[in-house]
Amino acid sequence: MPARIRPHVVAALALVAAGGLSACTGTPDPQTAATALAEALATGTLDGAPLSAADSERATTELDEVLGTLAETPRTVVADVGEVEEAGDAPTVPVELTWTVDVDASDTDLTWTSSTELTLDGDSWTAPWARRMLHPDAGTDGVLSSRRVPADRGEILGAGGSAIVTSREVWRIGIDKANLPEADVADAAVALATTLGLDPQAFADRTAAAGPRAFVEAIVVRRYDHGDVDVEGARRLPGVLLVEDVLPLAPTAAFARPVLGTVGAATAELIENSDGAIQAGDVVGLSGLQQQYDETLRGLPGTTVALTAGGATREIFSTEPRAGSDVTTTLDPRLQMVAESLLSPVKSPSALVALRPSTGEVLAAASGPGSAGFSTATLGGYAPGSTFKVATALALLRSGLTTDSPMDCTPTAVADGREFSNYPGFPADAVGPTTLEGVIATSCNTALIGARDRVDAADLATAAASLGLGVALEAGVPTLVGEVPTDATGTEHAASMIGQGRIVASPLAMATVAASVAAGSRVSPVLVTDVGGKSLPAAADGAVEAATDETSAPAPLTDDEAAALRRMMRAVVTDGTASFLVDVPGGEVFAKTGTAEFGAQEAAGAHAWIVGFQDDLAVAVLVEDGFSGAATAGPLLEELLRAAR
Repeated sequence: MPARIRPHVVAALALVAAGGLSACTGTPDPQTAATALAEALATGTLDGAPLSAADSERATTELDEVLGTLAETPRTVVADVGEVEEAGDAPTVPVELTWTVDVDASDTDLTWTSSTELTLDGDSWTAPWARRMLHPDAGTDGVLSSRRVPADRGEILGAGGSAIVTSREVWRIGIDKANLPEADVADAAVALATTLGLDPQAFADRTAAAGPRAFVEAIVVRRYDHGDVDVEGARRLPGVLLVEDVLPLAPTAAFARPVLGTVGAATAELIENSDGAIQAGDVVGLSGLQQQYDETLRGLPGTTVALTAGGATREIFSTEPRAGSDVTTTLDPRLQMVAESLLSPVKSPSALVALRPSTGEVLAAASGPGSAGFSTATLGGYAPGSTFKVATALALLRSGLTTDSPMDCTPTAVADGREFSNYPGFPADAVGPTTLEGVIATSCNTALIGARDRVDAADLATAAASLGLGVALEAGVPTLVGEVPTDATGTEHAASMIGQGRIVASPLAMATVAASVAAGSRVSPVLVTDVGGKSLPAAADGAVEAATDETSAPAPLTDDEAAALRRMMRAVVTDGTASFLVDVPGGEVFAKTGTAEFGAQEAAGAHAWIVGFQDDLAVAVLVEDGFSGAATAGPLLEELLRAAR
């Protein structure tokens, strides 16, 4: 609905009668009545306005008629009172009424001047009602009308300035009540909803509630890519209308939808909270980047105001729409579509995030269909399992170990009475004396838990922060940066050593860990680089967010540390749990698998993870309910790396 009226009434006095009429005779000042009249016209509430009793009821009706679609538009009315004329039966005074109407969000207002006169009736000034009080050319039947002219919506661009979200042709499919007998409307609505796979009763109720000649939209589909929607079946149904339109859409219905978001008709809540900038029927961003940057993308609509009087219509005001501006992202359309294709068969929530380590640019942020529209890629919070061992290894390096330091991979390890074991199927020949490199390659839990006294929880948090996990950032989209507790002790600290306990990470955060090892320094991911021609602020370089105290700011990753981590992640591929990646074409592949168990033992599940990098591409893959990182997430990473060549 239109914006609520916010009246602001100003009355200017130009009373020229010598000495002032009220001062000489005791007659009331006409300025008071003029101000009251202006206020009543501005608010649209004529009760108590200085009108004759005979005019009051007609005035209220005609006010709404003349203003038409402008009736609820914010406006001011200013009253200028002229010189009192005492000729005739009673004193009169001319009044000019200057109207200023805030028709749209532009800086230009619609203004006009109408007139009336006040007549002294006993001890009160009243005005005779006439339509010309509302507009000088209203005559006896004048009506004002306004029409918003939509602005072209800005585009969401991808890497290299390629258009991701741009205008694409659609069908709006719905019931045209004007072309149906009233008795047939309910059956038609149920038939259409059933054909489209919608809730029949809900759509029938919505159709019944609409006006007698309304078009009630059921669904919007791409004109040349209907998916599973039976457009032709709907077209053949009685009372169904397909309306051609264009909407800003991504290449496919699923393309980065949780990140990019959607557009559609403005909701009542958005209209109410927009301070008049959004009106009913406007197309706005409803979620994701489309909503986050809606003000930039939607531009400013134009407005045309016309006056119809005496059978003729003329335009009295117009503003041109101002097209919205673009938002530029780093997404690579081809890589994003490959990632989504790989996740399409996965039933549980899943995600694949790809970064460019040299720049931090997010090339793909895909969430599978099991995520049901939630951006698992950027906001999903999960225990990272053994992928966190990259950070654990860094903490142990800082404690004085090297990749060749001897360690013991035992069948089990006990921490404060709790027994930990290695993953099911752990190779028997990997049990026994080994090195830190061997521990990371085979993902031995017990060896790392056995070394827990070398590092405390704060050491783990600081090491993770050096790799970007838990560090505040400005990616241009909402993100979960992750959290590593600094106060974990006992069995909880033991669990932290292998990426469980209270450690939480998103796929974006774990892709950042891999990218930081590849780059040799902490990477700050970025997904939105420019909004309306303005570059976003550089990525934050602050302390660990909600993970460390003020004394535990991220320590820089040294060249030697990065080299050691790369050596260990390469060993995962050549001699460990990700050997299936050893023959991927291109440069050497570095990886770390991870399996994080969750749930009670009888219904236990596992988050399947893998992180890795090749050349200037770092990737994290998560499947919420999988078998293991190597078996479930690993093949997805392999296919992505092969497709990225």
